[in-house]
Amino acid sequence: MTVPRPGTPADVVTLAELETDPHPVFARLRAAAPVSWVPVLGAWMVTGYDLAVQVMRDARTFTVDDPRFSTAQVVGPSMLSLDGAQHARHRAPFTRPFRSDEIGARLASFTRAEASRLVDAIAPRGHAELRRAVAGPLAAAVMAQALGLGHADPALILTWYDGIVAAVQGEAAARGEAAAGGKAAVPGGAAPSRAVHGGTADTGGQAAFAELAASLRQAIAAPGDLSLLAEVTGSLTQAETISNAAVLMFGGIETTEGMIANAMLHLLSHPDQLALVLADPALIPAAVEESLRLEPAAAAVDRYATADAPMGGVLVRAGDQVTVSITAANRDPATFSDPDRFDIRRPNAGRHLAFAHGPHFCIGAHLARLEAQVATRTMLERLPLLRLDAAGPSAPGGLVFRKPPELRVHWDPAST
Repeated sequence: MTVPRPGTPADVVTLAELETDPHPVFARLRAAAPVSWVPVLGAWMVTGYDLAVQVMRDARTFTVDDPRFSTAQVVGPSMLSLDGAQHARHRAPFTRPFRSDEIGARLASFTRAEASRLVDAIAPRGHAELRRAVAGPLAAAVMAQALGLGHADPALILTWYDGIVAAVQGEAAARGEAAAGGKAAVPGGAAPSRAVHGGTADTGGQAAFAELAASLRQAIAAPGDLSLLAEVTGSLTQAETISNAAVLMFGGIETTEGMIANAMLHLLSHPDQLALVLADPALIPAAVEESLRLEPAAAAVDRYATADAPMGGVLVRAGDQVTVSITAANRDPATFSDPDRFDIRRPNAGRHLAFAHGPHFCIGAHLARLEAQVATRTMLERLPLLRLDAAGPSAPGGLVFRKPPELRVHWDPAST
């Protein structure tokens, strides 16, 4: 086993690179080793596909159940931040409602109708910013419907979501600053300690979660055919149901909005691939999968070593943070040939890890795929000659969640 050596490619990695254009960085790290200690993160970073699968599959050695897990700081313990028997107990009540057949029966018609409503509303304009005009509102409305919050204004839900996201990102940033200050600058070093129920989340995030929780309590108290939360509360406490619902809401908006925006960006940036989809809309699911591979909306997942563990030629010490870069694993040339190319006919695109792997595989994957496919189809069908606004910023960015800051487009309204 080896320990990190001075002068490795990871030593000069900056947060700015990871947030803006990480792909060349990941290629250099992966070429040197499938796992590297990255001082700026205070964590081991896994960049190889096979090792990423290994880490995410082994929840006993690499756990999420750690006080440094930022989402739990804001919403409390949930299926996202627990492992073992407690994880299974929190996740089990939501498994059936999020199966493919259940999603089709409960939400397919609503998703198509809502996508049509949103796109029809902008069609006469000839221009729009698609993230907040279509992708975000669709994701918010569908999650509200799924969780029995159909009475809530999607704009209000997006406000809650923004507050919770800001609080989670603030927690992560605080840990990053602590790492940069030397508290976790070397493997096996003392990590910043935070209590799971500690009051570290900013007040805006706390207020947003409190408002969301109040609305969720109303949904729990109003049983009905579409009241998913009323169904699951029997096996979970109300507080546990609310924490898990908040996680579903958080993931269901953040990553689905990113999926839709990234898929449209990739298609509009590659005229040859767009032409294939326009000629054969049956290729839309394949285009979504390839987009998920090329630029996953959820870029990385964190795990924490429960014991000393050999991994990829290094020795990870108990307590070390292990960050699995989904973005890097999805472009591992050992698994995906010509990995930087957007190819909707790629035969193994479905092997991507955009929904993670193992016991924490995304429970909402079927719903997210449905929304991305429906949104993509609806926009391509109803916005003729759809094209990017060359003056607008569209390159994906973000350290943990990656999507365009804006996705400004034009089309020919006279043809709608």
